[in-house]
Amino acid sequence: MLFILSWTLTLLFIWQSMGQSQITVTQTPSVKTVTPGENVVMSCKFTGWGLAWYQQKPGETPKLVIYQVNDRYGNSFSRFSGNGRSGGTDFTLTISGVQTEDIAHYYCQNLLWFISSTFHSLIL
Repeated sequence: MLFILSWTLTLLFIWQSMGQSQITVTQTPSVKTVTPGENVVMSCKFTGWGLAWYQQKPGETPKLVIYQVNDRYGNSFSRFSGNGRSGGTDFTLTISGVQTEDIAHYYCQNLLWFISSTFHSLIL
């Protein structure tokens, strides 16, 4: 069984005290094919001081996976890890040994500005 993993870019606007700014969140790769058991790396690029990753399965509310760049939330996400440097620009979410239950939308969020991007996964 193969998974096709693809990114969808979301652009959001934020309000700063001096006016409105447009922030672009970049994620790579745009499409990736993996098999169960492989490691999957999702990237999120922007400047920020704190980052969270969320998982949202169809029909469910988003669940916090990683907070403060690399702190895992709870025991349910033991195969998930976050990487990056707070105040930096490059952040990743890695799923070790991807499984069918990992199929979901994944969102990265700058904790200060509510910038997010979405990650879509489909089973073939």
